Amino acid sequence: MNWKKWWPKSLLARTLWFTLLAVFLAQLIATIIWYGQSKQRDLEGLESASASMANMFASTVTFFQSLPLEYRHIVLDQLRNMGGTRFFVSFNEEEILIDPIPSSQMKNTAVRVFEEVLSEKLPRLDVIRVEFSRPETLHVLKNDILLTDLPRSWAHYTLSLEPFNPPILVVQLELATNEWLYIAALLPSPYVTLEDEIITKQQVIFLIFITTLLLVFTYFMIRRQTKPLKRLANAANALSLDIYQPPLVEEGASELVTATQAFNRMQLRLRRYIDDREHLFSAISHDLKTPITRLRLRAELIDDEAKIEKFNRDLDELEMMVKGALQTVKDTDLHENLTQVDLSEMLRSIAERHNTKQIKVHIPNTKIAPMTGKPLALKRCLSNLIDNGVKYGHEVSVIVSDESDALVLIIKDKGEGIPEEMLEAVFEPYFRIAKDDEGHGLGMGIARNIIHAHGGDMTIHNAKEGGLEVKVYIPRLLKE
Repeated sequence: MNWKKWWPKSLLARTLWFTLLAVFLAQLIATIIWYGQSKQRDLEGLESASASMANMFASTVTFFQSLPLEYRHIVLDQLRNMGGTRFFVSFNEEEILIDPIPSSQMKNTAVRVFEEVLSEKLPRLDVIRVEFSRPETLHVLKNDILLTDLPRSWAHYTLSLEPFNPPILVVQLELATNEWLYIAALLPSPYVTLEDEIITKQQVIFLIFITTLLLVFTYFMIRRQTKPLKRLANAANALSLDIYQPPLVEEGASELVTATQAFNRMQLRLRRYIDDREHLFSAISHDLKTPITRLRLRAELIDDEAKIEKFNRDLDELEMMVKGALQTVKDTDLHENLTQVDLSEMLRSIAERHNTKQIKVHIPNTKIAPMTGKPLALKRCLSNLIDNGVKYGHEVSVIVSDESDALVLIIKDKGEGIPEEMLEAVFEPYFRIAKDDEGHGLGMGIARNIIHAHGGDMTIHNAKEGGLEVKVYIPRLLKE
């Protein structure tokens, strides 16, 4: 099973899960300690209560043993007519079969104490039976008579504790042949139910309430603290697209304030560096045009035609490089506002410029979800790629894979492809494979720079069926 798939990714979700785990472990450890101590106290209390009750049973047995045989039933009848006593007592001719309750530590402790005390107090009795039974299955007087068959006045106040109906303690002692003394009673509170619960329902409700309250407070606290962090992450992600975005508000915990201040300083320095570089580069490229023009004029004064031709050829190459440099600065200038870009319409408009009887640009009919980006820059990039495919491959197909977090475009042509050793070199400035005079060898580099500026990537390779395949990956920006 892939646990990473289900593992929470956000800081808020992880904090809530770790808080829940910490509360659970803390409550588990506390419950184990509490249960051990509470259990020991309960067992000691049960032993004391059982010993006291066993002494009462022994006194009852001694009392009835002291009565003549003919008076024992008379005394029992009088007690029942008076509403009974704390114990239900009867004399039976046989041992009553008892349906026992399941064993537990509480039950075994009570049975052991009763047997030890009764054996000590009644040493002349050889047979002493101690057991617990449910009220609904308890047999009395005879093996075919249930407790529920007796009149309510006989045992209702003695053995019934509605609505709980706890287990009933039954002690049977063989006084003589075919003469058994039967004593039934309930254990004293709080041991009457023999419950061995680790945690009660009330405690479960209390723990759920406390845990929920803690998680709610943790949720709002962490959510408040992670807002600046999420804003910082979004700003860092958008930095490549918008170097001129406003500085972030410095708020939150001290560590987040420090990180935000560092990000704002970094953004300011990058902005100054890029502005200075572009101004310097543009100024140098522009200023080079003047001496190139002067050199052309002076070249006309040279008498040697061969030298003039060579001189002008060098000046043409120099001018082409200056124009290429200016074009590179212009085409990679991303000083646009971020907007929602409809790439479906953009691809359609680019394709319409090329579709003729001889040339086809196949655009998918599926609608591409709008994405955030710089529309002019993206149009330059896609136009360069499709223009190259049309120029050197004659037929272009665009395959779109639109996902929630990224957009993947595959642009395929029907041309001859590019030699494997030159696949990376085509991105270098002024590198051209074609021998014609059209272009400066800057289009592929400009296209990849634009994609990089959008946080994506662009790769090329020769398709198996022939032609060149350009893969463009553009991530979708994170949203607040």
